[in-house]
Amino acid sequence: MESSFAALADPNRRQILSLLLGSERSVGELEQELELPQPSVSKHLKVLREAGFVEARVEAQRRLYRLTPQPLIELDAWLGPFRRFWSKHVDALERHLDRLEQLEKKAQAPTPKGKKAP
Repeated sequence: MESSFAALADPNRRQILSLLLGSERSVGELEQELELPQPSVSKHLKVLREAGFVEARVEAQRRLYRLTPQPLIELDAWLGPFRRFWSKHVDALERHLDRLEQLEKKAQAPTPKGKKAP
């Protein structure tokens, strides 16, 4: 678990995972998307590979990287109890924002002629 959090601590590595969410990508494709030099992308991929987040396969002259689900499943399971904690707070925030939106709509609603706004 420690290595998973260490691997995900870097924003570039999190962005690589996001890019791989859609499909496999080569180092060159990741390089272009991230606007990082090839050695940096390769180092980030090595960290992610060692932590088990990605795997590579060789296709002709290039390596294609893809996500591996197991470390993400383990993180999701570990975060489960915490999710219940923050979901209560997010639900309360959502209800509060809905109330504010309704008050704002009432304040902006046109009043019928002959009646004064409250």
